Amino acid sequence: MPRPGEPYYVTTPIYYVNGEPHLGHAYTTIAADVATRHARRCGSDVFFLTGTDEHGQKVQQAAAAAGVSPKEWADPIAARFRELAHDIEATNDFFIRTTDPEHEAFVQRFVERMRERGDLYESTYSGLYCTACEAFYNEDDLVDGRCPEHGTVPVFTEERNTFFRLSAYADALLERYAADPPFVLPQTRLNEVRSHVEGGLQDVSITRESVNWGVPLPWDASQAIYVWIDALINYTSALTYARPGEDLTARLWPARWQLLGKDILRFHAVIWPAMLLSAGYELPRQLFIHGMLAGQDGHRMSKTRGNAMDYRPVATTYGPDALRYYLLREVAFGQDGGVGYAGMHDRYHSDLANELGNLVSRSIAMVTRYRDGVIPTVAPAAELAALAAEVADAYEQRFEHLDFTGALERVWELVRALNRFVEARAPWELAKSDEPGAPAALDETLASLTEGVRVLAVLLWPYLPSKAPLMLAAIGEAADDVGFDRAVLGNGSGRSVDASGGPLFPRVDAPPA
Repeated sequence: MPRPGEPYYVTTPIYYVNGEPHLGHAYTTIAADVATRHARRCGSDVFFLTGTDEHGQKVQQAAAAAGVSPKEWADPIAARFRELAHDIEATNDFFIRTTDPEHEAFVQRFVERMRERGDLYESTYSGLYCTACEAFYNEDDLVDGRCPEHGTVPVFTEERNTFFRLSAYADALLERYAADPPFVLPQTRLNEVRSHVEGGLQDVSITRESVNWGVPLPWDASQAIYVWIDALINYTSALTYARPGEDLTARLWPARWQLLGKDILRFHAVIWPAMLLSAGYELPRQLFIHGMLAGQDGHRMSKTRGNAMDYRPVATTYGPDALRYYLLREVAFGQDGGVGYAGMHDRYHSDLANELGNLVSRSIAMVTRYRDGVIPTVAPAAELAALAAEVADAYEQRFEHLDFTGALERVWELVRALNRFVEARAPWELAKSDEPGAPAALDETLASLTEGVRVLAVLLWPYLPSKAPLMLAAIGEAADDVGFDRAVLGNGSGRSVDASGGPLFPRVDAPPA
């Protein structure tokens, strides 16, 4: 569990400005936001970074085709990624752009440190280059002669470059891979990078001679620093200027979690830590590699493939909370999975509207009808209190490993248990019963239900930051009282419920087209 005052620096990859943001970008940003919201409420010293990657050949070519400068091309797309963070209710502390002058100056200082270490040298590179990936490939990496990620044919390139002695860091990388805590999660991804490094590392080019849209190499302005090198350094550069006049590096580095998709695993788990060691930095504590989302055509979402799903119709139709819930519930975090508008529609109604929303509305309605809107101040049913404690403990353990999906599955055990409890107790029957124990049983039932709603709101708040406060307000609780220590079933509050609100999750007639 995140501890009070503990540094908790979380990053997403910075998103490339070659197209509009889509559900895949929303997925990573939502996951980072859920992690940091939970850490904040536990009192950790949280910093959440996201942003855009704006240099490189792909942007240079796209801008030229559009008849504008690369910066003019990047500006509106970077603005759209800022909107994405806002639209999905992300609470990032800073939004970095690699065209920020402060970042560009830091990148030059960083590579100077690598040079001073003796880790850079000049040579000639020749090989196959995929502009869509901004990466070189060996023949063995291709699928039917095409890029495995984008299906495009790489172009043979030969030029004079500056190289990084990546091969010199193989032993240090393997040593970190063998240590605890695991440098990379899930374990399958750690095994993948370990196997790659054990197979032998080649030195990598860190500059491009044919690209002029990038950070100039400090000692040779005819060379631009390779966009991937430039982009990786953002995780350290941001801390030096995110707060004017303050350098947060000593306070927050090394990063607690770096979240990324498996398509950029080797850049982050091999090249990035070697760069950090070369420049004299500690390594991030852990990288979490999530799976890839497949769109409605069954293929991984990609701007290059043209099958990326727009997140906006979902956020507009069902609300950002429902989108956050769907993406983290539908696909186990760390695994590949498919998503679609129809699946979102079904999950919204089955889980959110029917199971959770109806539970909340029924609980409020019954307190209003049977106890004049005042929650009885009695202890909840022992079996529900025990289950809630078990769920909260499991939730905490899941968050230790960023198992957002597993945490939600445990929370839904409590949702379903509360719905079964209503049916088993039948408070509508207790309310009209003449049995001596009926009034006490009804009080316990209503207190249990409203306390259950309160605990659910606390547990779900990182996922449902708008709806969870409404749940609390409906049962007379402070809307911002979401501290994790409150995830315990206690005595009924004696507060008055508020039955004036509409459905928590209103029904939607049809999914987006």
